[in-house]
Amino acid sequence: MRLTNFSDYALRVLLYAAARDGMLVTIEETAKVYGISRAHLMKVANQLTRAGYLTAVRGRSGGLELAKRPDKIRLGDVVRATEPDFALVECFAPDNQCRITPRCRLRGALNEALAAFIATLDRYTLADLVLHPEDFGIQPAA
Repeated sequence: MRLTNFSDYALRVLLYAAARDGMLVTIEETAKVYGISRAHLMKVANQLTRAGYLTAVRGRSGGLELAKRPDKIRLGDVVRATEPDFALVECFAPDNQCRITPRCRLRGALNEALAAFIATLDRYTLADLVLHPEDFGIQPAA
């Protein structure tokens, strides 16, 4: 299984916001820290805001901050909110055309593996992964 870049970036945005501990962060600085496209991060931040993980503060000195405490943000929930689907193979998709689906046992095994993957992510919160600002190359304020 591989997560989309969108989910990867969503987790990274949340990690950065958590490391800033209540300070507003901007898309520009987050893009610079990770070396990721600002336009792509804007889409990610919008999705995270709509899903209730970030709060956007508008205006000249605006930015983004966590909408919940890091210990209330489960990784599994973030992945569910950012992945377009979990169609690991054709038979998981609504337009499945696989001829052996009615007799195939692969779907059950893969479904079990996917459930285990998500269950593992559900055991972790953002608080379990929080880094320090220095880990992002940010010098602490003097």
